Amino acid sequence: MLALLHTSPVHVPVFDALRDEDAPGLALRHLVRPELLDRARELGPDTVAEEVAAALSGAAREGAQAALCTCSTIGSVAEAAGAALGVPVLRVDRPMAAAAVAAGPRIVVLAALESTLGPTRDLIAEEAERAGREVRVTTVLVAGAWERFEAGDAEGFVAAVVAAAQEVPDADAIVLAQASMAAAADRLAGPVPVLSSPRPGLRAAAQLAMREASLSGLRTM
Repeated sequence: MLALLHTSPVHVPVFDALRDEDAPGLALRHLVRPELLDRARELGPDTVAEEVAAALSGAAREGAQAALCTCSTIGSVAEAAGAALGVPVLRVDRPMAAAAVAAGPRIVVLAALESTLGPTRDLIAEEAERAGREVRVTTVLVAGAWERFEAGDAEGFVAAVVAAAQEVPDADAIVLAQASMAAAADRLAGPVPVLSSPRPGLRAAAQLAMREASLSGLRTM
């Protein structure tokens, strides 16, 4: 079983659909905690570390072999909590960040929330160091997008992200920092790759959960 830690309920059907396409048969356990993002935005991601650890610990006790954090703002906190608990945890945007680094040195990050920009920039820097590459990261806050998301205006939210991406002048990769922005990638065609996190994140987490399940089976033999 794979646990998914969300900070918005809109992600549940998205990841269920991706599971059906890419990892059929994998059991998902959705943990929806919108209050974690609210507190992280106000006081900083580290202030939710205990709650994140408690959620992950509970999921492990219920049988989750691994966990995927779908919130970019608290992703680093989730990975750190997992390491401390001995629970494999992947932040959803890590595979996307690695792909951006591989695409080239000029990376533009689009985010609807300011609290996401710093963690995403740090993650890309971490993946660049791991790959032995130098990158230049430019961050763009998509004005008004989050307000539309919170108001339930999904079309307006996606349109704002698409418009911001179309204004990017020079880049080797455009990173859509939040999982909720993924639909914009389908509307953007051109020579510059527009990267979103849900599909590669779920694929990597599914492989992690299956590997852990296999290792657990070997340990009990």
